[in-house]
Amino acid sequence: MIKYFDFYFDFVSPYSFLAHKEIKLIEKKKIIKVRYKPILLGGLHNLHGIKAPAFIPAKAKHMIRDCKLIAEQNKIKFKFNSYFPIRSLNLMRGVLVAEEDNFKSYYIESIFNAIWQDGLNMNDESIVQKVLKNLNINSKTFILRSTSSSIKDSLKKRTEEAYEKGVFGAPTFVSNNKVFWGQDRIQFAINEANK
Repeated sequence: MIKYFDFYFDFVSPYSFLAHKEIKLIEKKKIIKVRYKPILLGGLHNLHGIKAPAFIPAKAKHMIRDCKLIAEQNKIKFKFNSYFPIRSLNLMRGVLVAEEDNFKSYYIESIFNAIWQDGLNMNDESIVQKVLKNLNINSKTFILRSTSSSIKDSLKKRTEEAYEKGVFGAPTFVSNNKVFWGQDRIQFAINEANK
């Protein structure tokens, strides 16, 4: 039986990007299966009544330096996005549309790379449309679907479910109902899944 753990993420989080890149390497080695769980990080923070590190100047400054150190150590191509924070609501809703159409992993990889490798301004609708077009996606149809009430409700429900499990930030890994927060906790989630 293939072991697995859940990965709660939001594109706005550079640490989620770094975790995603590590997960791709782990999955190539067929060590474990990872189930991607999209959430809206801002909504999750609101549910917990906490402030994101990006809005605390000392933490924000540290986060940029920290992400660059992690990327260098793990040989991950990374560029802190100068348009940060990226408004990820519609991008995260897009994950659910991509999930319905069976190209979720391709979409996730492309959006993460657009933000954290290419440094694109994904707050700009015209740039988002160009990225979608490069994926051979009809951007108008895709965006229309991502704003449907069923997709909106699904992302909200998934965020609330994450909150109920004790998830409070991204990335978070849940393995055997145990919560591991932070990009540097992947191995803990693997170890727990293999028990």
